[in-house]
Amino acid sequence: MKKIAVFTSGGDSPGMNACIRSVVRTGIYHGLDVYSIMYGYDGMINGDIKKMQSHSVSNIVQRGGTILKSARSEEFLTKEGRKKAYDQLQKFGIEGLVAIGGDGTFTGAKVFFEEFGVPILGCPGTIDNDIYGTDYTIGFDTAVNTALEAIDKIRDTAAAHDRIFFIEVMGRDSGYIGIECGIGGGAEMVLVPETKTTIDDVVRSFKSLRKSKTSSIVIVAEGEEEGDASQIMNKVKQHFKEDEKEFKVTTLGHIQRGGNPTAMDRLLGSRCGMAAVEGLIKGESNCMAGVINDTVVYTPFADCITKDKPLKSDYLRLQEMLSI
Repeated sequence: MKKIAVFTSGGDSPGMNACIRSVVRTGIYHGLDVYSIMYGYDGMINGDIKKMQSHSVSNIVQRGGTILKSARSEEFLTKEGRKKAYDQLQKFGIEGLVAIGGDGTFTGAKVFFEEFGVPILGCPGTIDNDIYGTDYTIGFDTAVNTALEAIDKIRDTAAAHDRIFFIEVMGRDSGYIGIECGIGGGAEMVLVPETKTTIDDVVRSFKSLRKSKTSSIVIVAEGEEEGDASQIMNKVKQHFKEDEKEFKVTTLGHIQRGGNPTAMDRLLGSRCGMAAVEGLIKGESNCMAGVINDTVVYTPFADCITKDKPLKSDYLRLQEMLSI
């Protein structure tokens, strides 16, 4: 293998640039020609490909987002689109790919490998931490710390006015951001997709807590089955007199995706990038390079896509104990 390419796809996450940097420089270190593909699978189809040098990735390790941009490609979902992408890779002589992204990225990579046999290694880039085969995903730690900074500030005003705040964090299918923010931010309650919490449970908790606390923080993951933070707040308010409690909602939204990556995300991105390139050199393919128990592991895309990554039961118990 002499030529490889790297691209980012799906939602951006802090630490992707550290991963890109690692892929480029690891490849060059091992004597490979390394190419970048702009705008993910769309750029692959359109031939938006250029050769990278070591200096091409200078001064990016501290930056959020992705210098390679990201886009969702409807055309790549078709066999014709994937054939166009393959033809472009052949045109540049590219023999292997490093795909940085999440479930959708790896699903596309798996199909592409099965149809055209191009060796592909994945790096887990998503703030949700919902990818099986790695303890943490690139961007998760930064997202949690960004959310915690906001939660700390909201708690100040909640305490000053004796208010109950419902704070919505990202996590459409996963409660990892929610549970870590709940524990780290001292929340009185955390509502996540993985656990069943009814409105009656929330109301009972508030009525118990108000004997000792005048303000409260409730963390709501966006995928919570009872609804988003506003819907849950409105349901809870119906159980209280108008003058009894003042309720507020804050949706943190996409601020959780941006910002300078933490040291942990820079290191994780760098490790996964190196592992992906060296995996390609060793003949690994159709799998993701992750880190479990501080050791690099390769997990088949099929497992990354289909296997659940449950919340740590100790975290759920800890949140329950600390919220009293």
